[in-house]
Amino acid sequence: MSKGRLEAFSDGVIAIIITIMVLELRAPHETTLEALVPLIPIFGSYVLSFLYVGIYWNNHHHLFQAVRRVNGTILWANLHLLFWLSLFPFVTIWVGEHPFTTWPLVLYGIVLLCAAIAYYILTRVLIAQHGRDSALAIALGRDVKGMISPLFYIIAIPLAFVYPWLSYALYTIVAIMWLIPDRRLERLPPSETGDIK
Repeated sequence: MSKGRLEAFSDGVIAIIITIMVLELRAPHETTLEALVPLIPIFGSYVLSFLYVGIYWNNHHHLFQAVRRVNGTILWANLHLLFWLSLFPFVTIWVGEHPFTTWPLVLYGIVLLCAAIAYYILTRVLIAQHGRDSALAIALGRDVKGMISPLFYIIAIPLAFVYPWLSYALYTIVAIMWLIPDRRLERLPPSETGDIK
């Protein structure tokens, strides 16, 4: 199997995740602007989750530009990431319907943390496949943002029990931090498509 098939499958899953999230935005029955006010928290959680899914898609795309070949371990690591991303619609609507409440924000943070860990595992598996002296390993180097993000989630999760709004703010700060694509991988030339080993 080529890496192109893995990328196409991942793109499809991510597109479905975004579609499910937007389907949770239900139009009000009333035709006044005031009828939209109760939807503001739901829309806000949708925007934040959309940003996160978009960030993962963007970085996943750049990551696989540098990949020469995939194997079974890479396929499972990629599925592990997609599993956590697939939970975004559920936690998004829960946070949106119950804004600034403890347990929805705790679960949201756990899903964010697990997705970050899954992405880290995927990068390590890719480096193991391509070698520590590969262009991919060199480009990834010291991933400062990748180390800071889980730390913020670890702080934000228990913080939701005391200051839920601050927990939500930390999740937002991490998303803003990642809005700029990973330039380390953008500089790499696209690699050839390789077969599964």
